[in-house]
Amino acid sequence: MSDAKVKSDAYKAAGVDIDLAQSLLKKVKGKIGATKRPEMLSPIGGFGGLFQLDLSKYNNPVLVSSIDGVGTKLMIAMMMDKYDSVGHDIVNHCIDDIAVQGAEPLYFMDYIGTGKLRSPMYEHVLEGIADACKAVGCAVLGGETAEMPGMYGDDFDLVGVITGVVDKDKLITGEKIKPGYIAVGLASSGLHTNGFSLARNVLFEQAGFDVHSTPEELKGDSVGEALLKPHTCYWPALKESLAAELNIDGIAHITGGGLYDNVPRILPESVDVDFDRTALPIPPIFSLIVEHGNIGQQEAYRVFNMGIGMVWFMPEAQAAKAIDICHKNGFKAAICGKVTAGTGKVTVS
Repeated sequence: MSDAKVKSDAYKAAGVDIDLAQSLLKKVKGKIGATKRPEMLSPIGGFGGLFQLDLSKYNNPVLVSSIDGVGTKLMIAMMMDKYDSVGHDIVNHCIDDIAVQGAEPLYFMDYIGTGKLRSPMYEHVLEGIADACKAVGCAVLGGETAEMPGMYGDDFDLVGVITGVVDKDKLITGEKIKPGYIAVGLASSGLHTNGFSLARNVLFEQAGFDVHSTPEELKGDSVGEALLKPHTCYWPALKESLAAELNIDGIAHITGGGLYDNVPRILPESVDVDFDRTALPIPPIFSLIVEHGNIGQQEAYRVFNMGIGMVWFMPEAQAAKAIDICHKNGFKAAICGKVTAGTGKVTVS
């Protein structure tokens, strides 16, 4: 027996299967490779991803990057034994985080950490990532898989990093938002990737549901299906709206902290926003959580997105065209708030 074989078997006996990792990765390389953009200079699997930005397309390019994770939504995926949707979650969350500044997504990289690598979880996560990236023309530039027995147990973690680009004079910062502007809300699919610790506590521990429960309020969905609905990617509608030269002067991605914490991140100190909570339908999963957890309105709108996944601030005269573009791209949208003079505060009524 060769020294290499002995070492490989010893590592496997310690809980890390190098051969399995390589075998599973080969299964998805084709799908990941389909996300390739012309700017990519290296194949998947190199030590570093190479991406040559075409500077001729931009006057004064600014790179915009973000990193995030899926959080305890992964626990729902494990309970359901369904993993492709969390691949969409991590990509779409990251894209939305840079889209709010007007940045086109260029490339994405992932990290999967697990106590024990297993199939088909691994392939399904990566296939979800590849499909979500391909849908918006974003390249999967590379990633890292770490099998760490004793660290994660039977759990796993999923993290994504994205890089995009925008011309400096087209950066969306929020500084131009002024009294008289309106807020256009784009509907969410559900919890997206935030609030799952509270949701799990309420639904599973307080209410006694499991992921296969089908309470009448969910209109045919199981609890697990409602919780696993993928994070919505709003880039297609935003891209078309920016190409139409609409004056979208501020955008907030409604993640952890809800409307109360995310909107003030882009507001000038001289304005307030009053949101109408009836402007868009509230997905039934939120009503189920709020009812069974006896959660107050203000806390609900701080923990969850409550049906509004992104907010665009713009002159009221352009709202109809923006909403039309959203509908054309498959998103529910409506005027959901108004900007007034103030001190940078948000109210929900």
